[in-house]
Formats: sequence, C-alpha cells, structure tokens
Amino acid sequence: MRVGVPKEIKIHEYRVGLVPAAVKELVHHGHQVLVQSGAGAGIGCSDDVYRAAGAEIAADAAQVFANADMIVKVKEPQPAEFGLLRPGQILFTYLHLAPDPDQARALIKSGCVAIAYETVTDAQGGLPLLAPMSEVAGRMAVQVGAHCLEKEQGGAGILLGGVPGVAPGHVVVLGGGVVGTSAARMAMGLGARVTILDKSLPRLRHLDEVFGGRINTRFATLDAIETLCAQADLLVGAVLVPGAAAPRLVSEQMVAAMRPGSVIVDVAIDQGGCIATSRPTSHAQPTYVHDGVVHYCVTNMPGAVARTSAFALGNATLPFVLALADHGWTAALAQDPHLKAGLNVCLGNITHAAVARDLGLGYLDPEVALTRQQGP
Repeated sequence: MRVGVPKEIKIHEYRVGLVPAAVKELVHHGHQVLVQSGAGAGIGCSDDVYRAAGAEIAADAAQVFANADMIVKVKEPQPAEFGLLRPGQILFTYLHLAPDPDQARALIKSGCVAIAYETVTDAQGGLPLLAPMSEVAGRMAVQVGAHCLEKEQGGAGILLGGVPGVAPGHVVVLGGGVVGTSAARMAMGLGARVTILDKSLPRLRHLDEVFGGRINTRFATLDAIETLCAQADLLVGAVLVPGAAAPRLVSEQMVAAMRPGSVIVDVAIDQGGCIATSRPTSHAQPTYVHDGVVHYCVTNMPGAVARTSAFALGNATLPFVLALADHGWTAALAQDPHLKAGLNVCLGNITHAAVARDLGLGYLDPEVALTRQQGP
C-alpha cells in the first residue's frame, strides 16, 4: 500500500502523522511511504531523516493526497484539504465529527473511508488512540491553567501550590477518566488542593485508592458541580462520551458565580466543550475572558508539545496503521472489532451511531458497510 503523510496545516499544529520509526516499520512490511516536505520539522525530524527511514519526499500536499491509498494525519482535514480526498481513500486521523457538521458533510461527499482515532476501542473498553493525547492534555491543562492564574494573564494572581502560611489553589476536575486523572496527578504534584467529580462510584473508589486519599472525590450531581465551580480557582473540563458531543455540565450561571480571575480549561472542546461559555480557541489566541473568568479552550492542546505528543501518538497508532496497510481496510476492520469501532464515515455514509445522532444525519451500520464491500 502507498501511505501518505501530509504536513499538518491547522494553526499552530506541529505534530506529524508518522514519525520516522513508523515509516521504517511500514517500509519493512513492503509498503511505500510518501511524506510531504517539512512535515516533520515541528518535531525536529528533517526530510533527510525521513529519507533515511525509507520515505519518499513529496513537494506538496496535493502530491501526497493524489498518490496515497491511505492518508495518516493527526488533526481532522481542514477545508483546504477536503477537495483532495477521493472515493475509497483511507483517512486515518482524529476527526471529532460530532460538533463539526461541515467536516462530516465534506467527508461524506468525498467518498473516502474515514477512521477516527478517538473512537477506536480496546478489549478493556478504553480508547487506546485517544489515551496518549488525553494524558498530554490532562497534564497540560494544569500547566496552562497555572500560567493563566498569573495576574498578567488575567488571572487572580494565585500560585496553585501556595507557600507556607498561604493556602494552595483549588483545582476542580470534571471527569475522572484519563484526562481527569492526569490533570489531578499534575495538580497534586504542584501542591494544589484537588477535587475530582465523576458520576461513576467505582471510578471514584479507584481514584481514591490510586491517590491514597490525597485528593477529594465527589459524586457529580448538579448540586456538587454548582458548589465546587464556585469554589474553584482552576476548573478543568475533562468529560468524554466516545464519538458524541460532550455534555454541557456547567451552565452560564455557574460560570458567572465563579470568582473573578479564576480559570477554566475545557479539554472537552474538541467534542464541543462541557462548559456553556466555552468556544474553540487556538494556540495563537488561546484565551478569552467571560464573566471575569479566563477561558482556555484550545482544540489541539498537545500540538504545543509536538515532539512528545507525536512520538506518544505514534506508539499507539502504529499497530493499526500496519494492519490497515497489510490487509486493506475491509479485511483489517473485519478482523478487528476495535478498529472497526473507529469507522466514522464510509463511502458516503456515517457509520458511527453517536456521530449520526448528534449531527442528525443518516446512519449505516458498519457491518453493513463491510458486507457491501466484501460482496456475497
């Protein structure tokens, strides 16, 4: 198979779909890899490094898309790339379609086979291709939140860890999954007071055991969310419903009740955000103030630490990339139900139930899509 890696063009996105080690593995398996010139510059990997790994270098994105059977990216295709996709071409990347109807319609129109990292599952019920970036984003949420609390950034002038004789800041985390756990670990390491809310009692018990009682856990009722939002110096939105739009857990009234200079970092913004006052921002202009509260809602947070993120993501995606390249998408998805769960758009149809529901579009069961391709 001919695998293409275009340069990411989302604003301030420096990651790359395949690192050189992944290219070397694909070439070893007998595949050709076409990498756009400069695609790896953001992680410190030159064209020569990719050539040494066995890749061919393409002058531009048009050449990559025109010649590749499978496109491997990091972020969802941008409007300038919509027209480069073609029927039957595999697109393997983060998509986050539920809050993005324009992209969904463009992928349907293209006739491509779009497999989303964020809905691929594993045997334990986890999301293995979302997890590494969730770990990065969770850690970053506290890092950037601490920075936003500084006075010159519009914050209240609070040091999260406090100092002897002065109370530490209070970090409230909505959601006890991978993002929430990573955020809590980082906040606790800085010496902050940490509270995690989740609607799963087994998860809360697990977190209590993991952190040895060094954080507070609360069951996520409306009353608890309202009370703790008003107390938070830093509120981290870390909820996830796989494939679907994030639930809005924090209302405008709750935000208005927060202390002036407090900070919200909505990591769920890729799926529409879990805070009513959240709207997507970029690394170029990462924050805005609403009701006196600093909001950080960057949709590609891990892109700021591109080298760490690209290698972490590459470790997770490589087995699936190899499966798709070695067997083709129909056989690879038929053999692996976890990879099949990543199929979001197939030859003009939405094939993920949550995406179809949230967008109000028609749904085709992925089994039916596969059967049609495999024939009688």
